[in-house]
Amino acid sequence: MPDKHKTLPEKLLIVEDDPGLQKQLKWAFEGFEVIVAADRESAINMLRAEEPAVVTLDLGLPPDPDGTAEGFATMDAILRLKPDTKIIVASGHGEKESALRAIAAGAWDFYQKPVDIDELSLIVRRAFHVRQLEMENASLAAKNDRSHKVLGTIITGAPEMLKVAQMIERVANTNASVMLLGASGTGKELLARGLHNASDRRDKAFVAINCAAIPENLLESELFGHEKGAFTGAVKTTEGKIEQADGGTLFLDEVGDIPLALQVKLLRFIQERVIERVGSRKAIAVDTRIVCATHQNLENMIENNSFREDLYYRLAEIVVKIPALSERSGDASLLARHFQKKFSAEINPDVKGIAPDALAALDAWNWPGNVRELENRIKRAVIMADGKMIGVEDLDLAGVDNDATEFLNLKAAREAADRSAINRAISQTNGNISNAAKLLGISRPTLYDLLKQYKLQQAS
Repeated sequence: MPDKHKTLPEKLLIVEDDPGLQKQLKWAFEGFEVIVAADRESAINMLRAEEPAVVTLDLGLPPDPDGTAEGFATMDAILRLKPDTKIIVASGHGEKESALRAIAAGAWDFYQKPVDIDELSLIVRRAFHVRQLEMENASLAAKNDRSHKVLGTIITGAPEMLKVAQMIERVANTNASVMLLGASGTGKELLARGLHNASDRRDKAFVAINCAAIPENLLESELFGHEKGAFTGAVKTTEGKIEQADGGTLFLDEVGDIPLALQVKLLRFIQERVIERVGSRKAIAVDTRIVCATHQNLENMIENNSFREDLYYRLAEIVVKIPALSERSGDASLLARHFQKKFSAEINPDVKGIAPDALAALDAWNWPGNVRELENRIKRAVIMADGKMIGVEDLDLAGVDNDATEFLNLKAAREAADRSAINRAISQTNGNISNAAKLLGISRPTLYDLLKQYKLQQAS
């Protein structure tokens, strides 16, 4: 009775037009399931049908057995269809240039003719071993990606961000207004969506509006809607964003940009849960939960009389501070791998990963633009990369080399530590220099001197 748990032999495709050599190689690899092809068409057919992990390829194939054009065309076709294939090309004496060209184009290794069976066997077995390791690593990476997702879609492994996610999950099923505080690009809308999806309002609408992106004279109509004829161009009655989110969640991004006159109307809605459309005096009851976000210091705006204190306390029943990417230990590399896979699939399948030097550079960078900057840089790197791996030069991180690998000297190491500590303090205090100086245990003038010395941009 056959053993149903017995491992099937690994598949090896031999692309060779010499019948004698075909037989010799087939005999030499009797421990594998050997598939033979003599030309490009049959090689591609076998690749589609059998999906071999490793291919040995003679570059001199018909109809060009004395050249290499057909062999290179076959290799390109194989890698285009199955990029993870390990291709081992044959190189005759004096043809090492072709072999090196093949390696540059994506071949895994090469062997010389006349064939040394023992040497070729070693190369083939090593190729299978590496392919097996790659598959195991890919499986592990997929599991890690899943385990690092919080609130459904947010990828993080940083304790700082996991704490934020736990807080959001705890308040999701309440009706409390939530204010998300964080720098631009930290993922405030993604967190707001996560809160909505974790709440009992998830089956209703999630509506987002960027208050800074809409002209002041149009913002009231966008939020509260308008009646037909309320103003020039109001050709029909239109629901505002608050009404559209009835039963669901309204996300007000950059709430600090709402003008004072409109803040009064928003406050009335939050207190009474009714709205009036522009051009109407009819009160409409609306059950909408408010989640808002800003990168501005609203407490300073209250002192300057540019933001209402009573509205702030209505909006900020729960305040969630979102750490900058530079404060999320390990997340730069984790997110970079995620974005690389995403953009490689969409744009450039030849890019398979990120080189160690590039990962070190990503971890060393301060990320002033946070996750949005990281996503844009990885997208650019996937487009610009010449090889299979994104290198540090593809990231265009000016001046990152010393920080990303090893420090030039103790002075450089201290400077890097100072920069990191200052950036974190400024981020944690939302740009308040006095509070940042207290957090660092230095005077305000000293912090200003350090900002100037290290050419660090003062947060506004």
